[in-house]
Amino acid sequence: MSSETLHIPREKLSLEARLLHYAIVSLQEELDAVDWYRQRADDSDDEALKGVLLHNMREEMEHAAMLMEWLRRNNADFARTFETYLFTEAPITAIETAAEPGGDNGQHRDAQRRDDLGFTIGPLRGK
Repeated sequence: MSSETLHIPREKLSLEARLLHYAIVSLQEELDAVDWYRQRADDSDDEALKGVLLHNMREEMEHAAMLMEWLRRNNADFARTFETYLFTEAPITAIETAAEPGGDNGQHRDAQRRDDLGFTIGPLRGK
């Protein structure tokens, strides 16, 4: 159970801290499952079983992505970090350098963002 990994007594944590903990632990579990299914699929000599394992792996990726989106919607620090690094084309370490104080204020990152998808969703959070 995820509460077993709390470092502070539950009653001392804010609701926000507890929910963030639940999401992070759940994300870790989903990513572990992705890894386990991938390894088992690679080790399987049976193509039908391999197909099932890869299907299950992709389901776990979906769950991980859903948790990441929840983190983005509910935690401003994650939202800023995701905005900086996700769906970009520039080298990852160059993005970090540009995002740091004294960098190019994200201009390099913005120039490298993918805008060739043909659609936009816009902000998902109400204003």
